[in-house]
Parts: sequence; C-alpha cells; structure tokens
Amino acid sequence: MIKMEFPTPDFSTRKVGESLQVFDPIRSIWIILQPEEWVRQNLINWFIKTKHIPSAFIAVEQSLKTDSLSKRCDVLIYDRNHLPWMLAEVKAQGVELNGLVLTQVLNYHRGIPVKYILITNGDQCYVADINQTENHWLDQFPPFQ
Repeated sequence: MIKMEFPTPDFSTRKVGESLQVFDPIRSIWIILQPEEWVRQNLINWFIKTKHIPSAFIAVEQSLKTDSLSKRCDVLIYDRNHLPWMLAEVKAQGVELNGLVLTQVLNYHRGIPVKYILITNGDQCYVADINQTENHWLDQFPPFQ
C-alpha cells in the first residue's frame, strides 16, 4: 500500500440549490461534490502538489473502448512523451478496494495500456507496475517521467 497524505484542499466550491459543487481544474467545469468526487479532486491535488505532475499531463473521465463498449476512466496521467502512463480508479472513502475494483481498472487498461494502475478510496492507495511478464504492487509511488 502507498502512503498518501493529501495536501490541504484549496478547492473552489459553490452552493447551487441544495448541492455543493467543486471546480475541477483539469476539465474546467463545476461538478457536484459527491464522496467519490471529493477523493478524485484530492488525488488530483496530491498528484500536482506532492508528486509534481503537471496538470497538463492529467486527464479526467478520459473516454476509452473495451470490448466495443465505451467507458470513461477516472484519471489518466500521461508521461512527458504524451503517452498514457498511469490509470487511476477512484472510489469514495469507505468503499472496499476489492477484486471488482481491480477488475474494473484492468479492463480500462485493455483499452488504454499503461505502465501503472492505481486504485484508491482516499484512505488506501495501491499502485501496480503492469507489464507483459510480471505485475507487482509497489510500496512507493513511482517517479513521474
């Protein structure tokens, strides 16, 4: 498991009717602040502020095709050569990171091959190095290239 400590959130929020919205700086849109979105925005903030991944290399809700089905992955990070580098599947806090979550991100990996996959619920974070011969879980976040 990777140790994550989210930086202090500095999100722009607003109240619209009964819902609280957060501004997603990657997509430049306002999103209803659901529990999963809270984790995603904190993860994006962590990537940018703690791991120094430029926001220009992060995509949110990236479309992909798996088995002729259109899907959207939660977060996709590109490397400095603009190639897909890491797929992240985000769940709300308290949601168990189980085999179903892993299967979901591995299905996305079939549509967008990457070197790393990440699953998190904000409390726990797992990163795997995915390659053709052997996959393994990392104990540290890989350096951004």
